[in-house]
Amino acid sequence: MQVYALGINHHTAPLDIRAQVAFDPARLVTALHDLLRRQPVEEAAILSTCNRTELYCTTDEPQAAADWLAEYHALPVRKIEPYLYRHPHRDAVRHMFRVASGLDSMVLGEPQILGQMKQAARIAQEAGTLGTLLNKLFQRTFAVAKEVRSTTAIGANIVSLAAAAVHLAERIFERLADQQVLFIGAGEMIELAAAHFAGQRPKRLSIANRTPERARPIAERFGGDVLRLDEVSTKLAEYDIVVSCTASTLPIIGLGMVERALKARKHRPMVMVDLAVPRDIEAEVGRLDDVFLYTLDDLAQIVESGQESRQAAIVEAEAIIAHRVDDFLHWLEARETVPTIRALRDAGERARRHELEHALKMLQRGVDPKEVLEALSKGLTNKLLHPPTQALNLAEGPERHEVAALIARIWHLHPEK
Repeated sequence: MQVYALGINHHTAPLDIRAQVAFDPARLVTALHDLLRRQPVEEAAILSTCNRTELYCTTDEPQAAADWLAEYHALPVRKIEPYLYRHPHRDAVRHMFRVASGLDSMVLGEPQILGQMKQAARIAQEAGTLGTLLNKLFQRTFAVAKEVRSTTAIGANIVSLAAAAVHLAERIFERLADQQVLFIGAGEMIELAAAHFAGQRPKRLSIANRTPERARPIAERFGGDVLRLDEVSTKLAEYDIVVSCTASTLPIIGLGMVERALKARKHRPMVMVDLAVPRDIEAEVGRLDDVFLYTLDDLAQIVESGQESRQAAIVEAEAIIAHRVDDFLHWLEARETVPTIRALRDAGERARRHELEHALKMLQRGVDPKEVLEALSKGLTNKLLHPPTQALNLAEGPERHEVAALIARIWHLHPEK
């Protein structure tokens, strides 16, 4: 039975596709029961977050899990097939270690994913779908994530423009949790920026876009609300932080609009981040006393300063993961020999009891204890050596040399030539 991981994430699928295969947390137990009942899957757990939906399972038919995922969400398989990734066995173990360590996240090194994976394991445990193998894999996964976070700087560096925007905002506002944040646009950069700011749990988070329908999925992900683009001018004063990134060829926010907003705010400071090329915010806005305007160039300088430490952290993290993958697979391979070891010990125990009973009867008949001990030791020796001796005697041709070599290896023999 092999371990498999399959699913979609922000690397492989757009937001609307990810939304279609997401699981309702309240129905995860039911979903897990449905998977095991209808497919040749022995153990399973489901991780479903804003950025990914993944199935971890033990099965010899991984396609069955993919078929179930599509069927459960009433989707044709062909609709999600282009976005699906499949990781068999070693790759599955490595993938889980990387995900838990934050190496596969939209925000590199973010810690939330580890808690989400622990929740997925708890739900599978409650559902009774987490067996010995997956349970051990999850425990190793959590241990690896802890090792990566405690021995590398993977979560300590500013590694994206969006993270740099949060860093700059924190210079102005002591607590982002007290601030209201407005994002203008609905593209990938805004989605990434919203993910970073949402991690700070701001007081309010809004997405403004020319087409509100495009902004709504992002807003729903982070518990925000949606504005039409033409509402920004009248509501700008409500926001302490503004992040804009649209494809507009002309500025979205002009000097006059910001001056009116500052007057309404009684000149409380505003942080404005312009991630667009060409600019969404007029350059003159940066000259206002109560506005802290940052552009792509400003953010790039911060990101560049963390490049070297970031690369070192990633290399260190990947090395740890590679080593721990080997450790887990070694445990998995050793686990396959457990039945044989158990059977061998049972055979040895039966031989011991038989010879012990025989020795006790001899003692009861008054036989000299020295003679009894001699018989006991010879009897045990003969019984333990009989199977390998018989195997060697019955072997013929090349097989005899193979059996002889194996016996010599097991018993650490050095037969004379």
